[in-house]
Amino acid sequence: AEAGGPRDTAPGQQLRALFYALPPGESSFRTVEEVPDYVDKSIPFFITFIGLEFAVSWIQKRKLPGRINDGISSLSLGILSRLPDVLFRSIDLISYIYVWNNYRLFELPWDSPWTWYLTLLGVDFAYYCFHRISHEVNILWAAHQVHHSSEDYNLFTALRQSVLQKYTSWMFNLPMALFIPPSVFAVHLQFNLLYQFWIHTEVITKLGPLEWILNTPSHHRVHHGRNPYCIDKNYGGTLIIWDRIFGTFEAEDAKVVYGLTHPVNSFDPIMLQLRPLAHIWNTFWATPGFCNKLSVIFKGPGWGPGKPRLGLPEEIPVITGKEVPFNPPVPAYLNCYALVHFAIIVDLYTELLSSISMLSQGTVLLRIGFIILSLASFGLLMENKSKAGILEIIRCLVFIGVYKLGYFRSQFSFLGYAYEV
Repeated sequence: AEAGGPRDTAPGQQLRALFYALPPGESSFRTVEEVPDYVDKSIPFFITFIGLEFAVSWIQKRKLPGRINDGISSLSLGILSRLPDVLFRSIDLISYIYVWNNYRLFELPWDSPWTWYLTLLGVDFAYYCFHRISHEVNILWAAHQVHHSSEDYNLFTALRQSVLQKYTSWMFNLPMALFIPPSVFAVHLQFNLLYQFWIHTEVITKLGPLEWILNTPSHHRVHHGRNPYCIDKNYGGTLIIWDRIFGTFEAEDAKVVYGLTHPVNSFDPIMLQLRPLAHIWNTFWATPGFCNKLSVIFKGPGWGPGKPRLGLPEEIPVITGKEVPFNPPVPAYLNCYALVHFAIIVDLYTELLSSISMLSQGTVLLRIGFIILSLASFGLLMENKSKAGILEIIRCLVFIGVYKLGYFRSQFSFLGYAYEV
């Protein structure tokens, strides 16, 4: 393969990438620049599978798999988590390429199937290690808990990601940079993430013998549960073998209740990202003793003075089966309003991704700022907060101004007048 820009992938290849089913011959590249952006190109498949999940859930149970407010919150967090990548190259790749260029010990062939399979195992083991530590170290949990904050469990939940998590996960991949080419790593980093999308569902029950090797919807439902038997279990990304080896595996048993042991009760994506950090800050200053203060940061989220590193299991709230998800009453017209305006923001976000190379830095920053303002406003609307209306009026006025000045553009030109209305 000659060096060049990212390669396009056929729809069939992109679909198989979601299930880690692109073999070495179709997903090996000489340079990082040739590696397709599998994640961004998967957006249409995300939407399709979400629609399919809704249809199957309705057929199976005569009910939808989620709620509008929680779904908008999850998608908002997903968009928010991707915005830094619009401005900067992924820190995972920057750090990996730096170590590869300066410290590699030897170079495995980029086009060897053995290198491809070794990288699959390496990336997944690195993910297991990082994922487990993210549950056991409070400052890392403050970022990762965003993904666990939904009290629903559906494909929307898969897109609920932290802005901050990527700034600590990168270091776990660096040992591979001593011998595995960056182009091979870049493929598997995306495949490992994409695989975890489809396992966030309740419409798939068990997968037979595959349950012994792969991380499946059943295994991952346990990971997202707040039942005592679910806590700190099933950390695997693509494979479940690491959990079986290191004693963190737990099979699905009693009905899983999803979310955090102490729910955040908010749909505001900014609040969901920052409130845990504020809690650590306040706890740090309120805890006496220097060693105890360090323990607030580096021990488990359940730790307290006199307790074991990960806290006391008996302090985990008991599940009664009567838990009610956070769901403030909101008029139906407000749900429709938020849904329509959120669709507009998704349009503007995807248009930003497709035209980023043609935009000035100022225009990019303006669009990102407006997207963040919009997502925060939608979160407050879904909570029916008293000041949400004022913020929304300001947001709409800003939109009209920048849209008329040409700083925003829809992917669909025929919708221009409708957007202004």
